[in-house]
Amino acid sequence: MKTLKTLLTCLFLLTILGCEDDSDPSVISVEKYVELLKQGKYTADQLPDFSSSDIPALLAYRNESQPIKDFPVNTLSSSLTLECSLGMYVLWTIESVRARATNSQFLFQTFPSQNPVVETKVDFGWIEQSDAVRATVAQSYFDWWENNQDKGFENFKAIDPLLSTEYRWH
Repeated sequence: MKTLKTLLTCLFLLTILGCEDDSDPSVISVEKYVELLKQGKYTADQLPDFSSSDIPALLAYRNESQPIKDFPVNTLSSSLTLECSLGMYVLWTIESVRARATNSQFLFQTFPSQNPVVETKVDFGWIEQSDAVRATVAQSYFDWWENNQDKGFENFKAIDPLLSTEYRWH
């Protein structure tokens, strides 16, 4: 009987203390999200439910070139992105915040486009997702935020950060 009582107590404690889902997109912090992406342990099937107040923290990771391989993808896409730089994925996450705020026609669940990659606007052609491309996209998002944040997100959420570039999200 004592063994059964001990076992039940242990199960109870494990249930209370050990079952927190750190990847729940509705309650995760930016720092935990990035940590889980780096470790390949972000297991949610959607992007986090971040808001415009999370954009500055997300922008802090925009220049990260570390490749990540385990991340949620848009199931509507006919192409599969197997690897992405952390910086580009975080920028795509910012685009998700913007797309949800504007009720974008391209939004599917929490995904702002088909994949966390950019293509050329002119011919929608595939391009190598190089560090130079990521740097251009990162600078565009940084400038978009820095030049507009004092206006209030509602007043600039519809401005495309990639407007002055040759890129668009795929």
